[in-house]
Amino acid sequence: MPFAVYLLGLAIFAQGTSEFMLSGLVPGIARDLHVSIPAAGLLTSAFAAGMVVGAPLVAVLGLRWPRRNALLAFLLTFLLAHVVGAVTTSYGVLLVTRVVAALANAGFLAVAMATALGMVAPNAKGRATSVLLGGVTMACVAGVPAGAVLGEVWGWRSAFWAVSFALIPAIVAVLKSVPAGGPPAGAEAGGDSGGASEAPGEAHRSSVRRSSVRAELRSLRRPRLLVMLVLGALVNGATFCTFTYLAPLLTGVTGLKSAWMPAMLALFGLGSFAGVTISGRIADVRPVRLLAIGGPALSLGWAAFALTAGFPAVAFVLVFVQGTLSFAVGSTLISQALYAATGAPTLGGASATAALNVGATAGPWLGGIVIGAGFGYRSPLWVSALLVIAALLLGGVAALAARRSARREGSQAEVSPL
Repeated sequence: MPFAVYLLGLAIFAQGTSEFMLSGLVPGIARDLHVSIPAAGLLTSAFAAGMVVGAPLVAVLGLRWPRRNALLAFLLTFLLAHVVGAVTTSYGVLLVTRVVAALANAGFLAVAMATALGMVAPNAKGRATSVLLGGVTMACVAGVPAGAVLGEVWGWRSAFWAVSFALIPAIVAVLKSVPAGGPPAGAEAGGDSGGASEAPGEAHRSSVRRSSVRAELRSLRRPRLLVMLVLGALVNGATFCTFTYLAPLLTGVTGLKSAWMPAMLALFGLGSFAGVTISGRIADVRPVRLLAIGGPALSLGWAAFALTAGFPAVAFVLVFVQGTLSFAVGSTLISQALYAATGAPTLGGASATAALNVGATAGPWLGGIVIGAGFGYRSPLWVSALLVIAALLLGGVAALAARRSARREGSQAEVSPL
């Protein structure tokens, strides 16, 4: 695995920390900016919504630039948004910076995926994906608890400054590790990267870019890719449906003290890191087996957690196990989506990013609905189990449809939507 891929994972770690750290900073932001707790919580929703909308839109913009230029532009925009957020005294300005940061994060993830996949062998996409997603999981393990500590000791603004400083080595890493003057992020999709870099006229270069965008958009219509994206959104929705309400579950049902929460969140993050590590080793060679075993185990694990949430010892085990299974299954689905998006290296990554954030937005919303309806803090666990079951059913139906289609066409190849 090229070292540059790990450096891209470092940048994703810093950005992932920003995405998740607000869960521990909401009370301080509300007090300092004189807004309500729900209004401060809206900052998290604004970031997630910006990721969903921005992933495909900003990725199209990224198709126009060489990859290093695109990565640097997105990182610098992300950094500046956090500097402004750290110094502002206006809630409205802070809200805008979260949306801008989300757009930059979405663009960076899309181009980083395309860059990483271009650096590895065609059969190593799962491992490359696991390295990038490892940055997200390490944000859960170390970044989010560290942000909470900084917010507690020096105020919420210090966490924003910390993210800004953490991006500096990532910017240097991109300058050092990603070749300058390479093809635009989407040049491979149109098969004209040479023309894009050597064409004498701007009109020709613009034509190549438009052709690249059209080629990538056509690739996004593949049924197998669409199925993978929906499955990824469902599994990620299940993950964040429970993760968002893990603290009230563990304090209100399991009976743990609030002082245990950083450790439990870190335990879930360690499980997540274990999951992407497992996926990186298996997803490229046995993805169907991993999903066939991991998917049912994940749904059963959520149901078991709901039934045994009152027992602290069991909760300790299942927090780690479910973190492992969630990210092993989820990252495998994303890597399979990238395999299906061979003609859309940038927009495929953008679509995967959007799918993850659709789940990250819908899961907490569904969990909030069942809690608000009076079903208690165990209810998000049941919703998580149902979302994974829905993914299993959809995957099964898609597999049967693919096999029937192959039989009609007389194909002898093994067919699976996975």
